[in-house]
Order: sequence, then C-alpha cells, then structure tokens
Amino acid sequence: MSTFELEVLAAEKTLYKGKCISLVVPTSDGQYGIQAMHRNMIAAVIPGMLKFTVPDGTETIAAVSEGLVKVEDNQVLLLVDTAELPEEIDINQAKLSAEQAKEALLQKKSMEEYRAAQAKMARALSRMKVKKNRNAE
Repeated sequence: MSTFELEVLAAEKTLYKGKCISLVVPTSDGQYGIQAMHRNMIAAVIPGMLKFTVPDGTETIAAVSEGLVKVEDNQVLLLVDTAELPEEIDINQAKLSAEQAKEALLQKKSMEEYRAAQAKMARALSRMKVKKNRNAE
C-alpha cells in the first residue's frame, strides 16, 4: 500500500503528522482527493470536512476552516486556521454560531461584515456536519 507524508497544522495545534494513504480535503473547487504520488499542487481550503486514512485503516474526520493545501514530492502540508476532531466540537456552540451568523446575514451591512458572517456560517455548518457524521457511526 502506497503512502505519503501528511502534516495537518492549525493555528493552535498539530492535528496530525505521519503516514497517510488517502486524504479528502474541502477546496473551492469541491472535495479534492489525494493519494500517494499525487502531482504537485497548491489549492485553497474552505470550511468543511477533512477525511484521511492512515496505513492501519483508521479513518479520521475533522472540521477545518479556511487555509491551503500543498502537495509536493509525495508530501502534503495542510495549513488551516482551525481543525477540530468530532469529540472536540460542542454541538450547542456550533448551533449558536450558526444562528448568530444567520442573523448577521439577514442584516444589511457592509460587504466585509457579510463575508465574515458567511465564513462564520460555513464554519459552524461544517462543525455540525462533522459532529453529526461521527455520532452516526
């Protein structure tokens, strides 16, 4: 089984560093899959669900915020503002954040405030999706 080196770094912690057999990352062009010997590339990461599988077959999911992913010479570096495992997510806080973002989107404000509310909404929804996905297993 072919592997690649994966490093997932958030602003406050290292989520994972080690061998990986597959990675699915949310990008501005949709879910993007990466496996060993992938071509070199750089892509923007958007808030969503990250999935990766390690050599022993364990699949990990996490909610990630915006950032970037770089693939180079069979090594993948994923840099994001935040990365949370399902057990780290407070579903009530995520729901509250989504409601606050919805309220902000409904108010007529500047484009900057509107985009910030959109980002907050996307992050909250991805956190709820990851938590729900883990609870369904």
